[in-house]
Amino acid sequence: MQKQKTLAASFSLHGKGLHTGLDIHITFNPAPENHGYKIKRVDLEGTPVIDAVAENVTNTQRGTVLCKNSVQVGTIEHAMAALYAYEIDNCLIEVDAPEFPILDGSSIFYIEEIEKAGIREQEAPKDFYIVKHKIEVYDENSGSSLIILPDDKFSLNVLISFDSPVLPNQFATLNDLSEFPSLAASRTFVFVREVELLLQNNLIKGGDLDNAIVIYDKEMSQEALDKLADMVGLPHKNVQELGYINNKPLVFDNEPARHKLIDVIGDLALIGRPIRGRVIATRPGHKINNQLARLIRKEIKLNDIQAPIYDPSKDPVMDINRIRELLPHRYPFLLVDKIIEIGSDHIVGIKNITTNEPFFQGHFPQEPVMPGVLQVEAMAQTGGLLVLNSVDEPERYSTYFMKIDGVKFRQKVVPGDTLILRLELLAPIRRGISTMKGYVFVGEKLVSEAEFMAQIIKNK
Repeated sequence: MQKQKTLAASFSLHGKGLHTGLDIHITFNPAPENHGYKIKRVDLEGTPVIDAVAENVTNTQRGTVLCKNSVQVGTIEHAMAALYAYEIDNCLIEVDAPEFPILDGSSIFYIEEIEKAGIREQEAPKDFYIVKHKIEVYDENSGSSLIILPDDKFSLNVLISFDSPVLPNQFATLNDLSEFPSLAASRTFVFVREVELLLQNNLIKGGDLDNAIVIYDKEMSQEALDKLADMVGLPHKNVQELGYINNKPLVFDNEPARHKLIDVIGDLALIGRPIRGRVIATRPGHKINNQLARLIRKEIKLNDIQAPIYDPSKDPVMDINRIRELLPHRYPFLLVDKIIEIGSDHIVGIKNITTNEPFFQGHFPQEPVMPGVLQVEAMAQTGGLLVLNSVDEPERYSTYFMKIDGVKFRQKVVPGDTLILRLELLAPIRRGISTMKGYVFVGEKLVSEAEFMAQIIKNK
């Protein structure tokens, strides 16, 4: 099982804000397990903290803006993408302005500093969001869509399309997060024809030819170009041909598409969990990116823990013969058929429920339902296998209940169901005492759960 990660040390950057034009200082700090991404406004009284999650996004015009209790911070997406790509789960970010510095308009400075600071693995397990079915969001007005499909890792395809002779269609692909450094230098972009309207909306006060790709795709008089330069506070530039008018040439031929890919990652980082799935983004933007992130956040809240993936065609980690070697239980009380996954602190077992189970004769003849206490027993036996698997000569030991807490039954278990039993240690085993949390699923539905304390004792 992969563990959570945080920074090994703090690092700081400073630069101007793209929209405010302010001189901004920002510091990224290590954070404890299960902290997530949080942003602290150190320039405000009380240093308020905003959780960097999708439901706190209040504005997606030319950037992603978070707001909570009237405190806001924007242009966060490039930093969030870097943290996500380096698989950092927990980070406290301190900033002294209502936006992050734009730097050069890319993620490159963030990843350089992350690599210098280093990354520290923590004890708590990562909690992935595993995509198990197609999810799609679509905007009829813009033609934008995001589709996310099942995959065994995070990957992303981005296609962009503009009514522009300079930037008509481009695509970019990320097959694995390890490829992120190769596209992190891709800068944000803007069309010259958009500049005046953006300024009228009190945006891009800090924009220049060094922190954004500027695309000149519609002929304008030199007088009009000079007027725009004065509005932005830039020197006049004589532009003879359509194209890119930056001081620095394109880093990649498809740099705009690569930057959109960065934006998608940064916005989906606000889900709060790393994703296992493949995203296909067509004409993405911050608004539709946030729609997908909110949709997934909603699903996570409804199903706080996801069912383990169960492929019946794969060979088990422990078959029934090995289980019988470790557990003393026998018919009719052996309630685990096989183990499909085991780690140092978790285990996943399977119990197939058939109409031939002896307890159905009396519970109940006209409406067969598996007793809840036997679901708890199945969890306990699965957890016992995790504990016994950690000792030498496990056949010489047995596990016994000491306490059961927080038992909840959410749905009936009936003949034909397959129970997926997941047990995880709540703390390391000490002096033969283990505490565990157990979950029972049928398909994707959680049917019961409980917490256990058990003791492992050597047989006489």
